[in-house]
Amino acid sequence: MFSLLHKEEAAHDDGIWSCSWGRLQPEGVHTDNGEEGKDPDASNDSLFGTKKPEPVDFIVTGGLDDLVKVWDIREDDQLKLRHTLKGHSLGVVSVAVSPDGKTIASSSLDSSLCFWDSKSGQQKNLLSFGPVDLWTVAFSPCNKYVISGSNDGKISMYSVETGKAEQVLDPQNGKFTLSIAYSPDGKYIASGAIDGIITIFDVAAGKVAQTLEGHAMSVRSLCFSPNSQMLLTASDDGHMKLYDVAHSDVAGTLSGHASWVLCVSFSEDGKHFASSSSDMTVKIWDFAERKCMHTFSDHSDQAWGVKYSLSNDKVISVSEDKSLNLYNCPPNVIV
Repeated sequence: MFSLLHKEEAAHDDGIWSCSWGRLQPEGVHTDNGEEGKDPDASNDSLFGTKKPEPVDFIVTGGLDDLVKVWDIREDDQLKLRHTLKGHSLGVVSVAVSPDGKTIASSSLDSSLCFWDSKSGQQKNLLSFGPVDLWTVAFSPCNKYVISGSNDGKISMYSVETGKAEQVLDPQNGKFTLSIAYSPDGKYIASGAIDGIITIFDVAAGKVAQTLEGHAMSVRSLCFSPNSQMLLTASDDGHMKLYDVAHSDVAGTLSGHASWVLCVSFSEDGKHFASSSSDMTVKIWDFAERKCMHTFSDHSDQAWGVKYSLSNDKVISVSEDKSLNLYNCPPNVIV
């Protein structure tokens, strides 16, 4: 059942604001045309009992100690520090991992955006901006771009390769963008502002598609469902809301946290989502039933970040208490 698998105490020397999962696929055998192809002997694997290489999952955390850390998960569910990434001069606000697992992006209170190689830990690019010109970061589904919001509500799309701003989306008279998400189908970018307004941009058209006014206070976090049809939002008003993206209808309002909801994350199969709050708890919710299935109370301070694993069965959370928690969340539990 639901359980705390591991608690990494003092994972950072200060509060931890952000966390993410990454997955690196095993490198394939190179074919004659230079592309990675299928192993010609793969079909014989079962005959000889050899195992195909499994993808490797890892965790990234960003803390107020200015550091980004990369963690490997051992078979006994203990965490092993792989890299400590130094490049920011102030606290790390946000971390994200590209869908292919190769690149880590981090943003900091020092107004810089860093790109790192997840395998080697090398810094690939460092972009510097004016004060509060960026906050949270997210990758495009194609791995090529990182998006970030700013203090005037504009969303900038930066090339991972060159570091140049490729596109700017302007909501017109927007407010400070606290949260940002890219839909898995690549069509939409959603941003949540300090005044509770949510803006959905049509990426291809480069303009605002919808403006949603469901929250009374800051929208701290938002994420799309895996099929890109629903948007889940979390706010300082203590509520979460589910929006139907196509029709901009509120499909549900969820309450249960005693204070600000700081982060939300969908499971990859879309059946569940997780939330973390300044009430120090992490909650697991059933999407279809809109019900809380379990509450973890394993932090001693506000839980800034929560993320579902790519395998649907684990959740991580990070907190002001400097710890990184790993939970078992079985995907087939019935409410």
